[in-house]
Amino acid sequence: MKLLLTSAGIRNPSIHDALLDLLGKPIAEATALCIPTASYAQPGGAGRAWAFISGREPITPMCELGWKSLGVLELTALPSIDEALWVPMVRQIDVLLVNGGDPLYLAHWMRQSGLADLLPSLRQTVYVGLSAGSMVMTPRIGEDFVDWRPPTGGDATLGLVDFSIFPHLDHPALPENTMADAERWAAGMSVPAYAIDDETAIKVTDAAFEVVSEGHWKHFPR
Repeated sequence: MKLLLTSAGIRNPSIHDALLDLLGKPIAEATALCIPTASYAQPGGAGRAWAFISGREPITPMCELGWKSLGVLELTALPSIDEALWVPMVRQIDVLLVNGGDPLYLAHWMRQSGLADLLPSLRQTVYVGLSAGSMVMTPRIGEDFVDWRPPTGGDATLGLVDFSIFPHLDHPALPENTMADAERWAAGMSVPAYAIDDETAIKVTDAAFEVVSEGHWKHFPR
């Protein structure tokens, strides 16, 4: 897949340009499905899911960008319906927009729904993650970010990239997300990691890897 892993959505012109480059077409010509599932495992999740779907999240813009069409893919519903009802739709759209929330809850339902197995085959689809929607693509999130615990325990996510992400770096509303906190978190990780603020994204294709930023970030190699 082509990935745009953000901390807070399409926040600035540089991240917007990165999205357009991955799409290869204007947003107004691109079809999208949004995935609100990660929201539900946090307080106020139902309201946050509605705000995401309805494009009422100007601080973390995703669904409000002017897509040609926009549908909702609710992962918790998928195990109860035939794959013929949703897999062809996922294969045909241009973009998956994946909301923030709890990354382990999201990883659990990506596996349970079958979407995790489908993702590697979506060679032309652009996957846009927001916070937990980005973290879920990494190998693990670290104990600092564990809240909802999966039946199997641990902090493992999908591992479709080989690095971990510490989002919302130095966010004024998150005093536990300072650079010092990120450095301590990274020291306990077994894989390379990036701490990124809300003006930063990581763009990944088969041919290239790029940090796109109008803010600040730090790489923690292994």
